[in-house]
Amino acid sequence: MSSFCHWEGDILVLNVLGRPSARRTAIGKVIGRQLEIHVAEAPVRGRATAHLVRFLAEQFQVDVSAIVVVFGVYKVNKQLRITAPKRLPAVIPPPFGQGTQPRR
Repeated sequence: MSSFCHWEGDILVLNVLGRPSARRTAIGKVIGRQLEIHVAEAPVRGRATAHLVRFLAEQFQVDVSAIVVVFGVYKVNKQLRITAPKRLPAVIPPPFGQGTQPRR
C-alpha cells in the first residue's frame, strides 16, 4: 500500500496521523502514508481518539459503530476501518468504478 488509504470492498482503510490538543478538529493534509487530522481534545486515556472517531463519523455520514480503530487508540499513528461511508471528504478517492478510473 503506497497511499494513506485504500478500499477493501465497501470498507475504507485509513491511516491517520492524529494531532491532539488542536484549536479545532479538522482534516489536514496528507503526510507520506498518513492523513493528518487535527483533534481538539487532549490525548488522555483515549479521549482524543474517541473525539476523532465521532468527528469522522460525521464527516463520512456513518454511525460511530461503523468506524473501527484497528490500532493506535493511545498513539498518534492509527489505522481505521470505515464501513460503507456515505460521503467522502475531498482528500479521499472513491473506490474504483465509482467516479474514477485506475491509473495506467
